[in-house]
Amino acid sequence: MHQYKILSNGIRVVAEKIEYLKSISIGVWIGNGSRYENKSENGISHFIEHMLFKGTYNRSAVQIANEIDSVGGHIDAFTTREYTCFYTKTLDEHIPIALDVLSDMLFNPRFDEDDMSLERQVIKEEIRMYEDSPEELVYDLSSYAVWGDTPMGRTILGTYESLDKINPDIMRTFMNNHYTSANTIISVSGNFDDTFFDLLEEYFGKRKMRDVLPSLPEAPYLPQRNMVKTKDIEQVQLVANFKGIDVMDDSVYSLLVFNNIFGSGMSSRLFQNIREKRGLVYWISAGHSAYINTGVFDISAGMSPQSLEEVAELISKEINIVKRDKLSAEEIKKSKEQLKGNYILSRESTGARMQGAGRSLLLGKKILTQEEALKKIEEVSVDSVAEIIDRVLDGNTLCVCAVGPADSVDGIFDINR
Repeated sequence: MHQYKILSNGIRVVAEKIEYLKSISIGVWIGNGSRYENKSENGISHFIEHMLFKGTYNRSAVQIANEIDSVGGHIDAFTTREYTCFYTKTLDEHIPIALDVLSDMLFNPRFDEDDMSLERQVIKEEIRMYEDSPEELVYDLSSYAVWGDTPMGRTILGTYESLDKINPDIMRTFMNNHYTSANTIISVSGNFDDTFFDLLEEYFGKRKMRDVLPSLPEAPYLPQRNMVKTKDIEQVQLVANFKGIDVMDDSVYSLLVFNNIFGSGMSSRLFQNIREKRGLVYWISAGHSAYINTGVFDISAGMSPQSLEEVAELISKEINIVKRDKLSAEEIKKSKEQLKGNYILSRESTGARMQGAGRSLLLGKKILTQEEALKKIEEVSVDSVAEIIDRVLDGNTLCVCAVGPADSVDGIFDINR
């Protein structure tokens, strides 16, 4: 059962007490990611994530790491297009240490110029790593293809040029405008006692923060924008995008049930019919990414340049079959049981539970109990799956991208309208 609190400064808290555990996962969620950046500051959200680990006015970077490591805990962070999360996992007896370190990072970052120069180089190395990883690069290319030169279409890491323009003053101003109380969630899962909320108030609630929500730029989906980045490598990395569903759409359960059969995992149709039976790819999969007011369903694979057109033809065939025949009641029943099993197993992780609750509250979604989530899955029907197939596999929204030794991907898919 989740408990909800609002701290004195407006930060919202969602906490799930699990008494039989000796550990606790604590996440500080900020409703800010690369989608909130203009072009000149592209990459600043991810840059801030790095810099909060580089030291505060009270702790050095080494001290931040040592204080959590010394009690056997874990501290980390990640930045996405729409949010940033800083989190710890420790024993319940070390809650004060975790809260002290997290709040110090959030409220007292030093943003030292020398540290920033050093970390800028680290992020540039991270960019180079992605540029040398075609299976990652193709997703950046596909984001640019479907959303264009907008915040959603740009890379989370930024560019060499944009990173060079970011200085401590720009970073402080950005953080002041985006790291606000209205835009911050603390999500907790694990064991804690009655003093926990007093500790949250002490470490987080007494600090002044602006009480505003940053404006969210629109992200219109741009269909039929095929793109190729030619690279002298052994494989072609291919992504076929379709317009998906947004993060608030309850059709996600029908989409998950459908994709379990179609493109998710080793037993899926795509994997079995293209990888296992024909050996044309090492990996192939399909999945969806849901965002505020937008989303993408994609099919991705890696193959030799000689197999590109054949793989696209076979993917087209699988799409056309499922568009025509949909899924049987037996397939849907099997998929629902698999989904329910996956969901229950994921609930054994306090980190996963903390992330699920924090993300939901931040995005304005209801936080479901286990019973409610399982009921949502069980309510998926033959008709609801048929409807989501028609919505998502719409050839009019197809956008194809590739990285590797390829000249063009125009016309390689033949999707029945």
